Amino acid sequence: MDTNIPVSGKPRVVIVGCGFGGLRLAQKLADAPVQVVVVDRNNYHNFQPLLYQVATGALEADSIAYPIRKIFEGQQNFFYRMADVRGLDPQQNLISTNVGDIRYDYLVLATGSLTNFFGIKSIEENAMQIKSIPNALNVRSYIFQNLEQALLEDDAVRKQALLNIVVVGGGPTGVEISGSLAEMRNKVLPKDYPELDFQQMQIFIVEAAGALLGPMSQASQADAKEYLEALGVQVKLNTAIKHYEDDKAYYSDNDYIPTATLIWAAGVNGAVVPGLPDAAVAHNKRVNVNKWNLVEGQQNIFAIGDLAQMVTDEMPKGLPMLAPVALQQADLLAENIQRLLRQEAPKEFSYFNKGVMAIVSRNKAVVDLPKGIHYRGFLGWLTWLFIHLILLVGFRNKVVALVDWAFSYFSTNQALRLIIRPFTRKQMKDDRGKRSAEQATATASYNPTPPAIQEEAQPALG
Repeated sequence: MDTNIPVSGKPRVVIVGCGFGGLRLAQKLADAPVQVVVVDRNNYHNFQPLLYQVATGALEADSIAYPIRKIFEGQQNFFYRMADVRGLDPQQNLISTNVGDIRYDYLVLATGSLTNFFGIKSIEENAMQIKSIPNALNVRSYIFQNLEQALLEDDAVRKQALLNIVVVGGGPTGVEISGSLAEMRNKVLPKDYPELDFQQMQIFIVEAAGALLGPMSQASQADAKEYLEALGVQVKLNTAIKHYEDDKAYYSDNDYIPTATLIWAAGVNGAVVPGLPDAAVAHNKRVNVNKWNLVEGQQNIFAIGDLAQMVTDEMPKGLPMLAPVALQQADLLAENIQRLLRQEAPKEFSYFNKGVMAIVSRNKAVVDLPKGIHYRGFLGWLTWLFIHLILLVGFRNKVVALVDWAFSYFSTNQALRLIIRPFTRKQMKDDRGKRSAEQATATASYNPTPPAIQEEAQPALG
């Protein structure tokens, strides 16, 4: 048990997930009298806001990722295990992983979110998603594979489907990837594929609500729509994709958009870990927490970031699933864990909204700041670049991203349009089926170590 993590006389804080919240919390506990254990299935921190740029060939994959062990190099109280968490046992203070059980004194769930397909099986099986670096690389490969196939296609209907791209979801991710794809179609792809007529290539963004960028101001919503339409993106509001198969994205029983590439960015659920009581899990699979980020009904289990469903008077539907929320929750939780160790009362969390932003394309971005401040265009684009550059982990990544952005700005001709690993829908279905089977098996077979064995194997607190 404990996967060879050294025994320590200090309380053990186990953090599941090394996204924005998990990473910040582990760093903030560097000088605390605790043992910090981070568990993540990837050995790198992934900067999710820039995944769409990897998908469209604007950035290298390794410029938005950084090795976890490198980040914490020199932090004496830090330990990392690469593992899939299968479940947790609050009674025994254990998490179960594919490499063994790990004990905790304090458990912090920072697992983030998963794509929500709203139960539409045909979309789950056939649509692309952008939640991870492998996802982004698959999208990139698939788009360029379809373009290569379009060169060989004689059937006009099939060729149109290969050229068309449909992005479902009008949030920041959907808006940003739609703008990036349109800019690539307008300025880059004609140079690579002079045999194709890119005036025929249609890029759609489909949103079920009446506006893009729902959480942002009406000014930002209008500006984003204006920018996208100026780039040639077809914006379809009050429209929902209900079915997708045979390269047809149906928005009614009979009406459809022909496309071989449907990118799903329409919603997310919390990446809940099996083992929590049903009462602690909200309808959107986020975990109900109080103002100390303590999971409902638990004494030593916390949740932060996208997973945490913290309801306030100002936000009755819960705090937004944004990086600043995760970072601020991590900062306060690091302080509160140390206060608990000193038997002091924890402080309540209060979210400070520093603003939200979205980029559409070069020189086109929208920014909403507190007190109703809104601006757009080149200044908004510079603000977006600066904030994302600051948040990137690692000096090398900051430099590489800056150089790539500068090159793209002046040349509009990125050289990252690579099909490194060809990708097929069958592979996508197989991967999702395998993941679902693994999760079902893990949940069904989860059997935590009995108390007697636990005490025999590890008598001292870690």
